[in-house]
Amino acid sequence: MNKVTAVKANDDFSLDLRFSDGTVKRFDTKPYLDYEVFRELKDLNYFRKVDLAFGTVQWPNEQDISPETLYIEGLPVSDNGDCNG
Repeated sequence: MNKVTAVKANDDFSLDLRFSDGTVKRFDTKPYLDYEVFRELKDLNYFRKVDLAFGTVQWPNEQDISPETLYIEGLPVSDNGDCNG
């Protein structure tokens, strides 16, 4: 299983992610923001507080998305070095 090793939150509510296999992908969270557990992420300031936890991404109030979902649904992007870590 690929783990997330770096994450960068974008102003369009997408995440740039680097995975343990070196792949860099962009994941669009907008389709998830109407689910109750993720509604808090609609606040861009809160959304930007994403961090790494247990091989995936997590926000301060413990919202998370599985690394498998991030990898499968993420779209490949060129490695521009913008991911943290």
